Amino acid sequence: FLGRPEDPTLERHFKGHKDVVSCADFSPNNKQLATGSCDKNLMIWNLTPKARAFRFVGHTDIITGVHFSPSGSLVASSSRDQTVRLWTPSIKGESTVFKAHTASVRSVQFSSDGQRLVTASDDKSVKVWGVERKKFLYSLSRHTNWVRCARFSPDGRLVASCGDDRTVRLWDTSSRQCINIFTDYGGSATFVDFNSSGTCIASSGADNTLKIWDIRTNKLIQHYRVHSAGVNCFSFHPSGNYLISGSSDSTMKILDLLEGRLIYTLHGHKGPVLAVAFSRDGGLFASGGADSQVLMWKTNFDSLNYRDLLSRSHDRATNGRDQPISGPGRTHTRHREEEDEDQEERFAGGMTASREERSGIQSSLTSTLENIVQQLDILTQTVAVLEERLTLTEDKLRTCLDNQVLLLQQTHQVDGSDEEAEGSSV
Repeated sequence: FLGRPEDPTLERHFKGHKDVVSCADFSPNNKQLATGSCDKNLMIWNLTPKARAFRFVGHTDIITGVHFSPSGSLVASSSRDQTVRLWTPSIKGESTVFKAHTASVRSVQFSSDGQRLVTASDDKSVKVWGVERKKFLYSLSRHTNWVRCARFSPDGRLVASCGDDRTVRLWDTSSRQCINIFTDYGGSATFVDFNSSGTCIASSGADNTLKIWDIRTNKLIQHYRVHSAGVNCFSFHPSGNYLISGSSDSTMKILDLLEGRLIYTLHGHKGPVLAVAFSRDGGLFASGGADSQVLMWKTNFDSLNYRDLLSRSHDRATNGRDQPISGPGRTHTRHREEEDEDQEERFAGGMTASREERSGIQSSLTSTLENIVQQLDILTQTVAVLEERLTLTEDKLRTCLDNQVLLLQQTHQVDGSDEEAEGSSV
């Protein structure tokens, strides 16, 4: 079915791991892909053609998590050997060891300013570390079982964590207090992350579910059960409009969050999919699984979203003309835009505007489009809340009707018994 220009396509297949691939992350410049494995090796794949991969050896047990720093100059990895390592992603592969957890470390992530790391562990704690001084800062300890995953919010003010106690917890990093708990899982909560705007968190479960919560209202706004086995991992597209998930049912699913529906099911792995990650620009995504494979895919389905439109408009405002866009399905769009501009010039009766005036028009157009996108986001959230309220109202109405039916049945039984009593007395 992957035949249309907007369908995702498998671009590359990386071979080098000798065991289960457990985690993946793209570098900020999209030139490298880091993967960790149960073979205890960290691989840095250079995405330029025919470039050699780096294999980093140092962990003494399974690697569970990997993340590039915002600058791309460091890679953090977590392991079942109870440590976190900071690597330089170059041929030397030097690393620094962080040790404070007393059990397996399940996940690691840099804050968006690159100053801190957050880790989750089987010792039931979430820990925050200082990167520059390479030291442990503080623990967040309220989970009652293994913690599977911890993530910073985009602004670094919050941490979300989840684990085998079937809860998702939200923490304030300044007060270091747990400020909210989401409990609605029939099994372990396996993975958690914030969307790009930091207004929502998504979490996945061993009960086959994916849930998205609005942390401003603390409401569950979307709930998906699209997999037939536990969901192990997911990744938000940078636009916030899509989410990809990997499951023990051997598939990856791509969800359109604006429309609230499943749009693709991808079959590329033999066995559970344990790692999925979009690139920083959303143009690529990677997957890893129990079959030791690392696959890299071209996204394609996001090629004409609102943010592309905004960036094109911004390019026109700054450069005066569009730059050529390469890639399937885009050439036609380019011709259309140029025709529209020609028609606008003809319609103006041959009047020529200066570059400054055109820039002013384009920047006001950009501003208008940004406002439209914001309004669409608000509308989407409002619709989600209304849907939720409608569901609650339907449930209440159903309960009322059930109670009414019950009441009528009881009244009918009472009337029947009264008539029987009158008949016997006669």
